[in-house]
Amino acid sequence: MYAEERQRAILKQARRNGRVDVATLAAAFEITSETVRRDLTALERSGVVRRVHGGAIPVERQGIEPGLDARDAVMSAEKDRIAAAALEQIPDGGAILLDAGTTVGRLANLVPSDRELTVVTPSLPNACALANRPGVTLMVVGGRLRGHTMASVDGWALDALKDTYVEVAFLSTSGLSVERGLTTPDTAEAMVKRAAIASARRTVLLADHTKIGDDHFARFGDLCDVDTLITDRGAEPRELDEIGRAGVKVIIV
Repeated sequence: MYAEERQRAILKQARRNGRVDVATLAAAFEITSETVRRDLTALERSGVVRRVHGGAIPVERQGIEPGLDARDAVMSAEKDRIAAAALEQIPDGGAILLDAGTTVGRLANLVPSDRELTVVTPSLPNACALANRPGVTLMVVGGRLRGHTMASVDGWALDALKDTYVEVAFLSTSGLSVERGLTTPDTAEAMVKRAAIASARRTVLLADHTKIGDDHFARFGDLCDVDTLITDRGAEPRELDEIGRAGVKVIIV
């Protein structure tokens, strides 16, 4: 197993169990404790775990939300594949919504310039990526800018979205589970995501496999709100089967 694959498995176990310890990981992967510590250090530098004595804790369990740069560095190849697959979901014309989030941000960079599209986004990075794109009419949702995600939140954002109607909303999520639906750490951001779902004829969720089975503080939707999930091959087949049985079309890339 390559180091990157092992680190993904360690992160998934940490999120599932609430923590991991060095001795158990060394035995499970049949590697040395030093190798485990290097893996945990790499994950900590990515901003997804915090080292503690004898192991590590996922940042979500400490109420710590990783910044945009830290999240963008995690699962980069998977996010690129998901964004590329999401291109097929963009209509030939009309209006779409691009949520804040690192995977949706990659899709913003791929939006075709040869289509007449109105793009609505609460994300400052998405707006910058699309500002000079030929064929795109850019509608930036205003409001308080939340530094962790560089997204507009609160009342101004909700006012803009309540009378907005788009063909497709491309959403991100911090967590996705059959039991608790779609979740994110921040309540203000959850409200905007909820309004984005309500504004769309169809909702496409872009989520790498580390989000599946994970839960966060604020719920903004249920699986019945999602038409299509695009995820990567690292997802557990059992979990994807459950999501599919809930009525969601699952695309694996």
